[in-house]
Amino acid sequence: METLSRKDIIAESVDRFGGVIVCENMEEAVDFANELAPEHLEICCQNPFDYLGRLDNAGSVFMGHYSPEPLGDYYAGANHVLPTGGTARFFSPLSVDDFIKKSSFIYYPKEELQKAAGDIIRLAETEELTAHANSIRVRVED
Repeated sequence: METLSRKDIIAESVDRFGGVIVCENMEEAVDFANELAPEHLEICCQNPFDYLGRLDNAGSVFMGHYSPEPLGDYYAGANHVLPTGGTARFFSPLSVDDFIKKSSFIYYPKEELQKAAGDIIRLAETEELTAHANSIRVRVED
């Protein structure tokens, strides 16, 4: 650590937040990683792609010995704006999708609305949204 340009910051960070987690096997390590939801996750083993389908909660996942974090930060094209503090459990890295406006389009024919009407009315009434419930009723009544 002595030769690093930011050694004081690194030392303080390691002192305050550093640790070593020892897992019995890769399955346990993957489960732990999904729970931790790290900003960056390096999978350095012989067959990193064996775990790809199970890694759900990380900002960026670096696969194999020759894919270190700086590769993604500076060169490979992955976005450097990543969810931190465990928020990768419910947020994704910043992407072009964050700048695209989307709309939902919904179409139900009368027969399908009639089938769903009871459930929708019950939910609306549970939320005390009587006008919502009535909006369904007037459409399905003959």
